[in-house]
Amino acid sequence: MSPGEVVDYLDSLVCAFDALCETHGAEKIKTIGDSYMAVTGLYGEDISGAIRIARLALAMLDIIDERPPLGNRRLKLRIGIHCGAVVAGVIGETRIAYDVWGEAVNMASRMESHGVPGRIQVSEAFYSLAGPSFFFEERGPINVKGLSASRTFFLVAPR
Repeated sequence: MSPGEVVDYLDSLVCAFDALCETHGAEKIKTIGDSYMAVTGLYGEDISGAIRIARLALAMLDIIDERPPLGNRRLKLRIGIHCGAVVAGVIGETRIAYDVWGEAVNMASRMESHGVPGRIQVSEAFYSLAGPSFFFEERGPINVKGLSASRTFFLVAPR
């Protein structure tokens, strides 16, 4: 495929994710290479924020499954979710960026990077918070960079 075709495909996909963020009350933070970062619960709404981000993740899997292949390849998302305190703010003087930082961000990133294509991997903390509202499948402990073995789950569907 030409670079223009790839960019058009990815632009269409990111625009669809942006629209899902609006629908589910999530804040898009940024795209980083082939990653898309979004958050909910920045204003202290723990359980409702967890429910919104889980619904967003499930909708993202649906969107990617509905898309045509990119050339001859079907894309699969690997999504990671965690919950916890973050620091958010605007930084810089040029190309100003709103961003979030903290261990919760790092753990969510590790849930994604240690995840499985086509699945949503969540931490035990997220499972404990959102468990009553969703069906999960236990993945079991995985070794997460910088941490001991962490118990993880796959988010499957709403209850």
